[in-house]
Amino acid sequence: MPFKVQVGPPQIAIHQAMTVLLTESNGQIIWPSDKGLFFFDTRLISHWTVFANGAEWDLLNGGAVNFDAARIFLTNRAFLTEDGPIPAETLAFQISRVLDKGLHEDLDITNHSKKPIRFNLEIVVRSDFADVFDVKSKRDIRRGHIDTDWSEHRQTLRTTYRNADFHRAVSVSVGRADSRAVYANGRLSFEVRVPPQGKWHACLLYELIDGDTRYHAPHGCGDDPNSPPARQHRDWRETVLKLRSSNEEFYRFFHQAIDDMAALRLPMEGTDHLVFIPAAGLPWFMAPFGRDSLIVSLQNILVYPEFARGALDVLGRWQCRERDPYRDAEPGKIMHELRYGELAHFRLIPHTPYYGTADATPLFLVTLHAAWRATGDLSLLETFLPVAEGCLEWIDNDGDRDGDGLQEYQTRSPVGYENMAWKDAGDSMTYADGTPVKGPKALCELQGYVYDAWLRMAEVFDALGKPDRAAELRQKAANLFRRFNDAFWDEETGYYAYMLDGEKQKVTTVASNPGHLLWSGIVPPDRAARVVKRLMAPDMNSGWGIRTLSANHPAFNPYSYQNGSVWPHDNSLIALGFKRYGFAEEVSDIARAISDAASHFLLSQLPELYAGVQRANGNFPVQYLGANVPQAWAAGSCFAFLQAMLGIQPDAPNDRLYVDPALPAWLPDVTLSDLRVGRHKLDIKFHRQNDKTVWDVVKGDARLVEFRRVADVLPKPPTA
Repeated sequence: MPFKVQVGPPQIAIHQAMTVLLTESNGQIIWPSDKGLFFFDTRLISHWTVFANGAEWDLLNGGAVNFDAARIFLTNRAFLTEDGPIPAETLAFQISRVLDKGLHEDLDITNHSKKPIRFNLEIVVRSDFADVFDVKSKRDIRRGHIDTDWSEHRQTLRTTYRNADFHRAVSVSVGRADSRAVYANGRLSFEVRVPPQGKWHACLLYELIDGDTRYHAPHGCGDDPNSPPARQHRDWRETVLKLRSSNEEFYRFFHQAIDDMAALRLPMEGTDHLVFIPAAGLPWFMAPFGRDSLIVSLQNILVYPEFARGALDVLGRWQCRERDPYRDAEPGKIMHELRYGELAHFRLIPHTPYYGTADATPLFLVTLHAAWRATGDLSLLETFLPVAEGCLEWIDNDGDRDGDGLQEYQTRSPVGYENMAWKDAGDSMTYADGTPVKGPKALCELQGYVYDAWLRMAEVFDALGKPDRAAELRQKAANLFRRFNDAFWDEETGYYAYMLDGEKQKVTTVASNPGHLLWSGIVPPDRAARVVKRLMAPDMNSGWGIRTLSANHPAFNPYSYQNGSVWPHDNSLIALGFKRYGFAEEVSDIARAISDAASHFLLSQLPELYAGVQRANGNFPVQYLGANVPQAWAAGSCFAFLQAMLGIQPDAPNDRLYVDPALPAWLPDVTLSDLRVGRHKLDIKFHRQNDKTVWDVVKGDARLVEFRRVADVLPKPPTA
């Protein structure tokens, strides 16, 4: 059993949609801290503590039992009552919490003594209504007014925050309870009377309020297998792709990733119905994101193609239609991040939404094509064609700032992001000597994404009966292929430049980004081996995955955010690129490194990133302080690795599933169930046989499944 690495300090985090509850391990929230009950980017509960006659409780165990539920077991310290002293560990106190729109909290006390016990259970509840950006930045700024009202008759404590037309509130009501509550001195108090070996129960219902919209707490106490959350969990499990394997580590990795994706589903209003898009990660990024949602949708295309539909729907509705430098907004651009808190409401931050991303727009087109190939639904193309046309116009105009045929970015906002790709840290882009790169920046992978998007959209226009548009895009892709390879290839290092700087000079820093070029297909086949070899060299490959930055670079720091750390999603896209160019052994090596790392983290749950320290005998992956977990594209990396190893490419418009499997010795067999290809479902067993991988269609129409190399299925590079 490998050593288990815990990410971050001990805490309990549960969430549902855009509601997040962060507490200490004992279930309490002690202000000031970054803990609390967050609702649409506002902290509704900033302090929650509980006492027995003023005495604190001791923690036995506490934790999340599901992504939306937690259970905490406490016992009493010695304390005094009117009837005499109560010895320590006489009372068992269980707190059970479930999030489903609102928060339901069960309080259960058991008396394990031989005499009746009477005492006051006191709960301190306070609200500061801080914006999530203020909480993260440790800023305590009160902008509006807070009012608290207690209704003895209704047994309800309501706390309201108002700042002009911004209104949030939380209402805490006593549900079924064995005694009534009183409210005084900022505390809800119950007089608890428990006979010997008896029990006392109360439940608190937290109603969360956004303006005129109320989110009611579930009323049922205890575990209910027929509750809406329980039914939703079952429905998710029945819908998604399923996996069996004799490799227990990879099996656990996959199933935890499935659970993480269930946890990170974000219900959003679509064009005409409720859709799900993947949120970025817990605890700080339970919000709609452009780049993240699209990449996660691509990773999940075999597992849950509905994510792609949802992301296209929501992001398409928010496509920019006006120019606003404060938000880096330009017509046709796909958004980066949308927030709902007080700071966004009053435009004190640009996230309304913020459009500071250079890659989400081409990735929208890549996702549209992938969703069509997975579902065979031509109406997807027809529905989103106007959005796609807007994306194509943005790429040609604002995406190419100087008209040289390459994509560049630079913020126009006084509060905008310095870097607008997935490596968005302010210090993540440096010259070979470690000094910051001066923009505008023409990042290498942006060119690959656009190249891929143009070729995919050419296939889309062919399907829509627009051959002239298809031919135009293929020609543009051919021109970009030549332009890019002339400008970015560095023969001396045998690698691509990280980017071109504002003077159009190569930045020859060795980073992981050129691995995405393999995924996009913009690398000539005769250069692919050199790119793969460079990525797998010891200064890049930590043994736990490919680092973001070479260990030989002056800015390298394995404990940094993006200057030497390992990001699972980065590795998964690189692995898909390896497979595209036929490097199956390297796919296996990277997939095993990340899978091995997952086995060391609690629950086999991959965090957003971890340190890029070198793997050695007996060591384990080291956490990055502050990593989000669960995190969507970290979880989705498992599915991308699986797709790469099996070489699966759906072609639902033609009722085909192409496979090019190469299972490694460490993963000798994989059985996939409920693999959807358009309207078909397949169960397929892949297994090694004499160092080759064969497959059997166990269920479904075997005629759908054909062998074809990945490179022959995806849009091909044009002939030079």
